[in-house]
Amino acid sequence: MTQLNSTTQSATLSLLRVVSGYLLLVHGTAKILGVPKLEMFTNLPVLSLYGAAGILELILGALILVGLFSRSACFIASGLCAAAYFIGHADSTSILLPLTNGGEAAVLFCFMFLGLSVFGPGRFSIDALLQK
Repeated sequence: MTQLNSTTQSATLSLLRVVSGYLLLVHGTAKILGVPKLEMFTNLPVLSLYGAAGILELILGALILVGLFSRSACFIASGLCAAAYFIGHADSTSILLPLTNGGEAAVLFCFMFLGLSVFGPGRFSIDALLQK
């Protein structure tokens, strides 16, 4: 099993990076471009906290998806998701209970991006191509 893990680890990191980057990108497109159209993001002012988050989600999601500047983009995205949790979900009664405040996705994204910033983008990334 150890040999299997060492040979597939890089490809698995690439898959995790692509899927998580895509999901972050879609959050940004919903907020900024209205695609997919979600009622909660309709008429969202770009010059607002949600608008700024949407722009960051667009840029960081695209960078993470293709694997360019991956470690830095993932680290910043991790902080963005932590901020989203504490600003948008946590309150004084449920700060340690993301299940009750709707913040599970923000917490998972936060730690997933933190892990990708530490372990790297995997071999199927622009960063890996540039290192060769």
